[in-house]
Amino acid sequence: MVRMSQPAASLSAERLVHAPSTGDEWWRRSVIYQVYPRSFRDSTGDGMGDLPGITAELHHIADLGVDAVWLSPFFRSPQKDAGYDVSDYCDVDPMFGTLDDFDALIAEGDRLGLKIIVDLVPNHCSDAHPLFQAALAAAPGSPERELFHFRDGRGEDGAEPPNNWQSHFGGPAWTRTTDDEGAPGQWYLHLFDSSQPDFNWDSDAVRAEFERILRFWLDRGAGGFRVDVAHALIKEPGLPDWGGRPDGRSIEGFPFSDAPMFGRAAVHDVFRSWRELVEEYDGERILCGEANAHPVETMADWVRPDEMHQTFNFDYLGAAWGAESFRSVVERSLAAFDAVGAPTTWVLSNHDITRHSTRFGLGMTGRVNEGGKLSDLVADEDLGLRRARAASLFTLALPGGVYLYQGEELGLPDFLDLPDEFRQDPTFFRTGGERVGRDGCRVPLPWVAGAPGLGFSTRPGGPGHDDAGTPTSSAWLPQPGNWDRYARDVQAGDPASTLELYRNGLAVRAERGLGLGGLAWLAADAGSADDVTAYRNGRTVVVLNSGDAPTALPAGSLLLESVPGAVDADGRLAPDAAVWLDVEH
Repeated sequence: MVRMSQPAASLSAERLVHAPSTGDEWWRRSVIYQVYPRSFRDSTGDGMGDLPGITAELHHIADLGVDAVWLSPFFRSPQKDAGYDVSDYCDVDPMFGTLDDFDALIAEGDRLGLKIIVDLVPNHCSDAHPLFQAALAAAPGSPERELFHFRDGRGEDGAEPPNNWQSHFGGPAWTRTTDDEGAPGQWYLHLFDSSQPDFNWDSDAVRAEFERILRFWLDRGAGGFRVDVAHALIKEPGLPDWGGRPDGRSIEGFPFSDAPMFGRAAVHDVFRSWRELVEEYDGERILCGEANAHPVETMADWVRPDEMHQTFNFDYLGAAWGAESFRSVVERSLAAFDAVGAPTTWVLSNHDITRHSTRFGLGMTGRVNEGGKLSDLVADEDLGLRRARAASLFTLALPGGVYLYQGEELGLPDFLDLPDEFRQDPTFFRTGGERVGRDGCRVPLPWVAGAPGLGFSTRPGGPGHDDAGTPTSSAWLPQPGNWDRYARDVQAGDPASTLELYRNGLAVRAERGLGLGGLAWLAADAGSADDVTAYRNGRTVVVLNSGDAPTALPAGSLLLESVPGAVDADGRLAPDAAVWLDVEH
């Protein structure tokens, strides 16, 4: 350790905003690693990641020091939305393996001390699901159609959609059916792709079906569920038009919380019943909601004591790079979740979001790319990685839970220049290419520098790009030509690597019990308040400098720095960097 001299008086005053946790359940301080199965590791050489590939490499995840693995969907599916269009919730899609492969993954997780969290998709299914196919074949008003949202159209001959709602993937949220003779019929609701009809959660039959599904996976050893689109299950009775953005997102005067397709009060009854169900099982199985609700105080409604254990903190996920931005979201989040006795969770990247290394290199402030192609912008990849490492170190010491997205521990950026011919995200197609979609953050992982497919797959076809750097299709999505530098084998054991930064940070986090700790802000002087933020969690002080000039540090022993040399000989923290210090009292 390096002893820091010259304490900075400007970081001396403390303001407690979060007391240490009084509960010690694992999910209050958990670190959960998200695996996107098709992009993690291919064991068969077909260019698609699979469950055996995850099982074979699970020890690498355990070596990071995490508590659990969350698997994005691996169920049977036509794969029109990367598995979020489910045709059978109780089977594994053959592209990923078999139920026996899932059981083997659970067994290996048990051996390594990792829980396996299943991604459940209850808002919608695939249009190939037997229940929806039965509804299409049935008459209007039938019990089969009551499982979904079928409505007559408006206007002459019912030719207009039943309301003005729009799909999150672009275009109307309604598709009209046709009968066996080709005559137009009723419309059905889909908040996402037309191949993803929304379930009607006012139906007791739908609720019973999902209780069956929950028990199926819990009986096989699942450690719990990440619940997709947890805010959208219940719709406002009558499905009224909405005067705000027709996809429900907030605009001035029309907040997300008032949108008729999201956050209805009755949705909480569903999750209360699920909490009772999972508590019948041993091993502290959990529910984590993708409750995309705003403001953060509303999001806390999903984690009241009798509902979910966790929900993703989307305000933090969308925070712009900068000390003041992070500080504001952290303080407001802790206050909101403390009010209901729940931990907050911290997440910087996932499979729907431009990776934070790229966001911070581009200066992006939003969570999802909704505009033109990111390749039209110029990203500073090195600056983005430097800021991403600083943000990650700032995050890993926060009290509560942390979610990591596969590859962020390698510092991966998005593949900005992915050619259009490889794109598969329905957003890209439904908007005619106006919105680029999410493929750039879903590119297969680089395991071995210089190997075919960078070690992701043994499929013939080169390293994912030719000698000129042009992508090839050796995997389901090609990898950029400069990703040798990010490969796991290159980073393992290199003390300056992003991988070792994560390993060390997670080890110190566990050793010091930071996930169950408290948080007190340390005051910064007025001249640097927007650029520098610091907090104390037990004996650990964390300082982030997002400004353009070095900043003085308080006294303490240096535990971790986000990049080698972040602290200079005068004990000052460099710009776009973060440190952890050990303090004596």
